[in-house]
Amino acid sequence: MPRTRFTAPAIWRPTPASAAALAGGLTLFGIGEGFLLASHLGAAPWSVLAQGLSLRSGLAIGWTTLIVSTCVLLLWIPLRQRPGLGTLMNILIIAASLEITYSFMPQPDSLPARYALVIVGLALIGLGSGFYLTSGHGPGPRDGWMTGLHRVTGLPVGLVRLCIEVVVLIAGWLLGGTVGIGTALFALLIGQSVAMGLAVVHRLSPGPLELSPPGEEPFPQGEA
Repeated sequence: MPRTRFTAPAIWRPTPASAAALAGGLTLFGIGEGFLLASHLGAAPWSVLAQGLSLRSGLAIGWTTLIVSTCVLLLWIPLRQRPGLGTLMNILIIAASLEITYSFMPQPDSLPARYALVIVGLALIGLGSGFYLTSGHGPGPRDGWMTGLHRVTGLPVGLVRLCIEVVVLIAGWLLGGTVGIGTALFALLIGQSVAMGLAVVHRLSPGPLELSPPGEEPFPQGEA
């Protein structure tokens, strides 16, 4: 995982700079997810699941996002994964920022405006990921679960991620979540968006963007 001069020395040892990168990145990520949902053109698989659960339960989508993230974190236990500060902050900050954004964001009727929400949302998720991933405080619940399954099963992490997200997406759709062009654009463009976010962090960082030391397990980028 890339490191900058504001990367924390350890996942439970925040510095002012790493804490700011963590909180700011997660806030941008949650706002971006809220933009995708407000477009009503489809969102990321885990957001589709949270949306479906919200529709079925009557709970606000921020609460269902928090519940899903907490349940996924519990799946770390049999995998003997250890959470970091970023793991816990991921659960709280993304749920809160998504809920606030989705509740107060005007939801346009015109198709061009809805597509604009998708594009801006993807850009915010990518930028937020750039700061969050380089803060050095550990992966989010979903990425940590995927890398844990990869470690235990020996299957390629891309295959593990694909299988999980297909199942999650289908479950969310069956519950009433919106699957559409926004979902497809997320799948196609999130990698490039995160890469651009990391490039922005590189330019803003006071030092060079460096790779993590050998042996430090990277975690997937895209959906925290």
